[in-house]
Amino acid sequence: MYGAPVTQQVRVRFTVEPNYAGWRLDRYLQEKIRRLSRERVQRLIAQRLETDDGRRLKPSTRVAPGLSFALLKDAEAEPDTPQEFGVVHDDGALLVVDKPAGLPVHPTARYAANTFTSLAKLRYPDRKVDPAHRLDRETSGLLACGTAPEVTKVLKRDFAHARVHKTYLALALGAPAEDAFTVDAPLALTGASAVRVRMHVAAEGLPSQTAFEVLARRRAPDGAPVALLACRPRTGRQHQIRAHLAHAGLPMVGDKIYGPDEEIFDRFTRRAMTDADLALLRLPRHALHAWRLELPHPLTRAPVRLEAPLPPDLAAFWEGCAP
Repeated sequence: MYGAPVTQQVRVRFTVEPNYAGWRLDRYLQEKIRRLSRERVQRLIAQRLETDDGRRLKPSTRVAPGLSFALLKDAEAEPDTPQEFGVVHDDGALLVVDKPAGLPVHPTARYAANTFTSLAKLRYPDRKVDPAHRLDRETSGLLACGTAPEVTKVLKRDFAHARVHKTYLALALGAPAEDAFTVDAPLALTGASAVRVRMHVAAEGLPSQTAFEVLARRRAPDGAPVALLACRPRTGRQHQIRAHLAHAGLPMVGDKIYGPDEEIFDRFTRRAMTDADLALLRLPRHALHAWRLELPHPLTRAPVRLEAPLPPDLAAFWEGCAP
């Protein structure tokens, strides 16, 4: 007799961060895996959750900082991702890399091995490389990491206390009325969209502010105006730059959520995007690049200022636009 096929499983690990202290476990996981319903999350907790000490957790369990656990997921072929990243700065303590678009920073329900943290473990087996902040999978550019826990702790504290200044480059559709402007609009997850992760400008949202500067103006091949913008977020909300640009009537080129039709994002997650979708987007990923980083060195406190040039895909699109 033949046995039933064995389904291999992988473990997606989570460690509760201090800002989630006291949250219900099911709410914490909904925050981390926003595409899942609360009912689905509760089933995962009952059937697929493992703790390091073997104790069972309930959906209503209140989490504490440092709590570590793993969710088991059936192994499946992960989407291809870039397998290389550039190094912009490495002095033994502070490591700043130029993350390519398409590479997730941390493991998720969809990506386990093909992530920056996994690649960094292979590239630096004797160092504990830990990103101090996040970049969306499609966002390219500068990612600051500590190479030991005590260094990462200082870096994360500097980010939390706004001692790090980030400037992004974005390509946006439209003609800004002014060469410099600020969007000051609170952002929240409201449930008003079929896309669970979409942020909305809402009175009950968290304060959110982004300063924008027009660096150049051009026209796409179809005649649509396009602006190259320097974006300086003064707060750090999810999708802040993208949501603020959409609110200003200047959607980012290639944005599947805040661009011409949010249903494109649903088709993307189902791997069912059409040629018409790609034509509307103009680029297969959103046109956002972490360009400049200014921060105090985590050990010496000397100022560090770094830049990563516009990557080839965004540069090619921009060069194809008429002055």
